[in-house]
Amino acid sequence: MTRRRVVITGVGTVNPLATDVGGFWDALLSGRSGIRSITKFDTAEFASRIGGEVVGWGDRAPAGVDDREWRRMDRFCQFAVASALEAVADSGIDFETEDRQRCGVIVGSGIGGLQELEEQHNRMLDKGPKRVSPFTVPKLMANAASGNISILWGLMGPNHAVVTACASAANAVGDALRVIQREEADVVITGGSEAALTPIGLASFCALKGLSTRNDDPEHASRPFDKGRDGFLLSEGAGIVVVEELERARKRGAKIYCELIGFGASGDGYHITAPDPEAHGAVLAMRRALADAKIAPEDVGYINTHGTSTELGDLAETRAIKRVFGDWARNGLAVSSTKSSTGHLLGASGGVELIASAFAIAQGVIPATLNLEEPDDECDLDYVPKTPREAKVDIVLSNSFGFGGHNACLLVKRFEG
Repeated sequence: MTRRRVVITGVGTVNPLATDVGGFWDALLSGRSGIRSITKFDTAEFASRIGGEVVGWGDRAPAGVDDREWRRMDRFCQFAVASALEAVADSGIDFETEDRQRCGVIVGSGIGGLQELEEQHNRMLDKGPKRVSPFTVPKLMANAASGNISILWGLMGPNHAVVTACASAANAVGDALRVIQREEADVVITGGSEAALTPIGLASFCALKGLSTRNDDPEHASRPFDKGRDGFLLSEGAGIVVVEELERARKRGAKIYCELIGFGASGDGYHITAPDPEAHGAVLAMRRALADAKIAPEDVGYINTHGTSTELGDLAETRAIKRVFGDWARNGLAVSSTKSSTGHLLGASGGVELIASAFAIAQGVIPATLNLEEPDDECDLDYVPKTPREAKVDIVLSNSFGFGGHNACLLVKRFEG
């Protein structure tokens, strides 16, 4: 049976570098970091006081969204809705003329509305349970993003949320690919969103001792694969894409960024937070993606790595890449981590990084790994250090690995008709 082909026709993002795709890509090409001192709340007592904050995000609803409904969304949901609005506009789809039963929404989030949960818990402690907002549950639930996006356009196709920690967005896109291939929908708005940069969110990750404490030098704190790395940077934002069946995209004359050709997922079966040092699950997910796309390892020109800037994670991913790609890993394959620029957006990271992967193909530029001064002894691949590289890349692999041992890998390919 011939599988339906799936393409990306629209992209949208809110992240620490910019609140639109154009600004995001320009920032990546200029080598700018989105890491800064956190201003949303007082961090004086926190071990890590820096992160990827979306600065200047207000209460004003974007065009097309009711102000009252906007205020009833948690920050993570607002990021998702704003990114979806950009992606849909970019795609050129007019849902007024579409069969909305054939249009779905699948959006992931690792944590959901943590800010709302924290605010309402404090309100209950200060003022009693009767003062808790009736909108608490619909604001904090992880499926609020997918639900609100579908309501915005009245979409009635497959609609669900994915919660697989830092693999959430990539798993969501993989689900969207399968839904279209199985002919359950023709168009899916998909990706991920996260807004866990709150006092309890930051304190919790500090307690895990997973965050960088390079507080006096925020722009150089995220340094994947570098010998001096000391942890990841907690960030917030969203990355949303519109994926649709190829022939309908052609029929309506859509702009096509790239083709989504493969998805692989696995579990580590190892530890709830630590990666498997031998990276068996990561290897399996990458191999499954390659098998799904029916391509050889040597066909991949660039990997947008998970690359969080943690000691164990960067080593495990490097080992996994060597096992999957063999000699090609050291002789032709470029790899880099855009988290060196954005920090770690948790459940949104796979969506943002898929956009970067699509632009690497469309624009012929591989984003750099910032702050890579002295690679770890075992980190001996071509990480595209410090400066973006012009290169014609036909196929990109995007890796996302999450707490719980969740692994999700996406493959995108240059579209040539």
